[in-house]
Order: sequence, then structure tokens, then C-alpha cells
Amino acid sequence: MTDTAVVSRTPLTLLGTGAMGTALARAWLAAGHEVTVWNRTPARAQALAAEGAVVAASAAEAVAANRLVIACLLDDASVGEALDGAVLAGRDLVNLTTGTPEEVRTRAARAEARGARFLDGGIMAVPPMIGVPDSGGYVFYSGSPELFEEHRGTLAVPAGTRYVGADPGFAALHDVALLSAMSGMFAGITHAFALIRPEDIAPKDFAPLLADWLSAMAPAVHQTAEQLQSGDYARDVVSNLAMQVAGNSTLLRTAEEQRVSPELLTPYMELMERRLAQGHGDEGGTGMVELLDLRRGPGVA
Repeated sequence: MTDTAVVSRTPLTLLGTGAMGTALARAWLAAGHEVTVWNRTPARAQALAAEGAVVAASAAEAVAANRLVIACLLDDASVGEALDGAVLAGRDLVNLTTGTPEEVRTRAARAEARGARFLDGGIMAVPPMIGVPDSGGYVFYSGSPELFEEHRGTLAVPAGTRYVGADPGFAALHDVALLSAMSGMFAGITHAFALIRPEDIAPKDFAPLLADWLSAMAPAVHQTAEQLQSGDYARDVVSNLAMQVAGNSTLLRTAEEQRVSPELLTPYMELMERRLAQGHGDEGGTGMVELLDLRRGPGVA
């Protein structure tokens, strides 16, 4: 769906005008959409009124205004509160509120029981990236494939779209999985800067070295995926678990010398040691996924 004239005639309702909601609303308004907005604190929606949005007095009124209803609120509980008094029959509900996969699945079932189609979205962007071509921002979508296809052009206005399946919880799962990986990366970055901080090493000089190193290591995700798919965790391993565990002592001694807490490193190192103790020294790090899978029971190799 690329005809902007058609897209511009798709009216929509947006529940929530926080930083992300406001950025979304502005992108749709700039593209020519008729946008009705609602916010629990009405004053926060007034700036959008000056830009052409219609401000609804209540969430129920906002939902009634348009078939396509998009929620971008604080959390799942906020979505429930906003929709409690609204008539959802015949509505297409797109939830862009961050939640867990199970929260989303429950929300989808409730919406569908009230006569709505449901689509969930996980926004992989910050507000300044919304509505900016080639910013790299996109949104994971999961749920009703028919709803997604029908409104795909409209949904693509603020950011790119990536549909990841009919299971409503998959968008949230993809979102949280990527954010979890990012958290681990930030932990490593924090530890690295803590190590050099006491020395005569300018952080700005060190930063490009760190960025290049992390970029060089990033392709390891593909090897991990291939090993998980094949079940052969030792295939194409260059630095095996036995070598890595042996090398960890140098990392820990250096942290001690620099008087830096190792608390960001030790949980991962402990997993490595557990996997090694189970006799998997020829593997890389992929096998530690088994240790994290609680469905298999504690300590199962």
C-alpha cells in the first residue's frame, strides 16, 4: 500500500500522548491523517490540537471516533483502564504499549471477545526517530494478519514495519529479546569504561576502539543461531568454553587491580563455569542457553 492519497484518508484514534505518542501523532498528522487523540491528562494533548488533531474528552469518545484505534500508554494496566468504558465491537485495536508476551496475549483475547481485531506492536525506536525517513526505527507487529495487511500503509508512516507472526505475543517477545541483548551490551560497555577511568586514557579516544570491537563481535549472533538450529554447539568454534573460562581469571584480576567491581561480569562467568563443569569445554557460549531454559529443570545439560 504505497498510495499516499489513500493512506491520508485513513482516520485514526491515538490513546496516549506522552513522548512516543506525541511523536506518532505528529507523524500521522504530517502525512495527512485525521487524528483523534486522548490523554488521561488533557493538557498534554493540547499541543497536538494546535497541529490539527481532535482532542477527545474521554477514551471512550476517542475509541468511538474511528475504526482504527492505536494505544500507546504507560503499561498494560493503563490500556485496560482506558478501554474499560469503550465499545470495541468493530474496532481495529493496535497496541503499541510495552508489555510482556503473556500480558499481550491476554489483552488480545479480551479485545477479540469484545468484538475487536487485535494487533500488537513493539517499537524499536526512540521518539526522535519517529517520522524520520531512514532513521533505522521500526515496529514489530504480531496478531491479526488481516488487520496488519489492511492498515500496513498507515502503520508504516511513523516507522518501518516488521510482521513477526499471528501469535499476538510475538512482537513483545521480539522487542524484549532485543532489549535484553542491549542491556547485556551496555553492561559490558559500562565495565570497560570503569576499567580505564582511573588512567590517563581519554574516554573519547577509547570509545571508537570499543565501538569497532563490538561491531566486529556482533556477527557471532549468526553462529549462535546456526548452532541452536543444528544442535551442534561445537561446530566452527574458535575460542572454546574451556579457553574462555581460563581467560576469565585475567579479566577478574584486572578488575581487582583497577579497583572495579566485577558484578557486571560474574553472573555470566558463573554460567560459563557451570557449563564447563558439565563437560562441554569444546563448545562456545551457545550451550549456556540450555542453562537459562527453566523448562528443562535446574542444571540440566
